[in-house]
Amino acid sequence: MKIETKCIQSGYSPKNGEPRVIPICQSTTFKYDSCEKMGKLFDLEEAGYFYTRLSNPTTGYVEAKIADLEGGVGAMMTSSGQAATLISLMNICKAGDHIISSSMVYGGTFNLLGVTFKRFGVDVTFVNPDLPLEELQKEVRENTKAIFGETISNPALSVLDIEKFATLAHNNKIPLIVDNTFATPFLCRPFEYGADIVIHSTSKYMDGHATALGGVIIDSGNFDWAASGKFPEFTTPDDSYHGVIYTENFGKAAYITKASAQLMRDLGSTPSPHNAFFLNLGLETLHLRMKAHSENAKKVAQYLENNNNISWVNYPGLENNKYYSLVKKYLPEGASGVISFGIKGGREAAIKFMDSLKLAAIATHVADARTCALHPASTTHRQLTAEQLTECGIGEDLIRLSVGIENADDVIADIEQALGCINQ
Repeated sequence: MKIETKCIQSGYSPKNGEPRVIPICQSTTFKYDSCEKMGKLFDLEEAGYFYTRLSNPTTGYVEAKIADLEGGVGAMMTSSGQAATLISLMNICKAGDHIISSSMVYGGTFNLLGVTFKRFGVDVTFVNPDLPLEELQKEVRENTKAIFGETISNPALSVLDIEKFATLAHNNKIPLIVDNTFATPFLCRPFEYGADIVIHSTSKYMDGHATALGGVIIDSGNFDWAASGKFPEFTTPDDSYHGVIYTENFGKAAYITKASAQLMRDLGSTPSPHNAFFLNLGLETLHLRMKAHSENAKKVAQYLENNNNISWVNYPGLENNKYYSLVKKYLPEGASGVISFGIKGGREAAIKFMDSLKLAAIATHVADARTCALHPASTTHRQLTAEQLTECGIGEDLIRLSVGIENADDVIADIEQALGCINQ
């Protein structure tokens, strides 16, 4: 099936007389007729449901759909995107290990890796993702266990050269993990370019309506954990499951099985069945919305480029953007819906602009159906000095605009009237 059809049809196939729409299984527990049957579930000898912290039928249907959309062998939903990032790395890292991450990642991810992971004893090196392969290779250590980046970074809007980073990872027998939140599998499928694990904050475009927090981890099934020789946790017995060896018992699905059976069991970062249901509703229109987001954002970015009140525009879908060649390679269907730009007049003018918006909402969220805007210097980063803002790459004039799926002309009209209010 084509991806547009998968958005609607994958994951759940009702039998005769069963619900046409994915049912919400709002139950924590599941009944069995014998201890033997339940025991096989606990021994990972059979698939099934026994406690919603580990899995649930509603969640399972949506996981199957997302795995199909990304082209993976399996997926595991989490309670948030942040939980997906945490578990995707904890599944392969322990105290004493090392991670290489793009420096242009979401601030929450930067803090998770740079502060919390270091408290766990995992060291992290942040690298400029635009460096050539030979420079990046210098950062790899004997104990490096993963490389991490974002397809389209939040909020820098840099585009990751996935094939370059996949080469770096595989030359060193380690996996590449890519956060594909802003692109979604409709615009880019990182597995096709060599990524091994993909994660999402499903709270963004996948949900599409800002109704439900969630995250997901998808396993390509392509990384050979045994041949690498660096991941004994996959190739030696797990004493917490009667000595199961994930690579031997689950083959290509070793990574995602371990994440579910071991990490979700212990951390409990479980999505609710209701949130999985809401996510599926969003996925059914993902292909329609991502086209509209990308088309609208490009129109808005082109308008901003030609406006005398704007000092600069950053949107990777513009032909003069430094990442445009990577957009053509990895994101031929569109560059998603987030733009950043600078208002002439600095902080004061930017605040006046923000306060004058009528259609676009001032919100910390991005990537849902409604257009929203944020001025980081006066909100999320207001505690920083001007010098610190510069160090973070956040100018006092910077506006982040998440373009929704309204009519683009209405979004532009709102921007225009707000710009007209600056000098009033």
